Amino acid sequence: MDWLWAIIVGFVLGLIAKAVLPGKQHSPLWLTTIFGILGAIVGNAIARGFGVEDTAGIDWWRHLFQLVAAVVIVALGDRAYMATLGKRKQQA
Repeated sequence: MDWLWAIIVGFVLGLIAKAVLPGKQHSPLWLTTIFGILGAIVGNAIARGFGVEDTAGIDWWRHLFQLVAAVVIVALGDRAYMATLGKRKQQA
């Protein structure tokens, strides 16, 4: 079940990151989900580094780190997508 939660959290984080970023992102939904999963992993590592991975109650700091990491990864990933596959799709 851990892999299912990773996909769900990655999907939600990816969509929120796309909504926060200005302009249109061209990466497909499956790639946005992968970017969200990577954002959750990186955010967890950053939270662990700051010592706020597990707190009493809701881990607001961990979720904030995950969201910020997802926004950065979606922005960079979309740029990389457009630089490689996206341009070929626009020309076709």
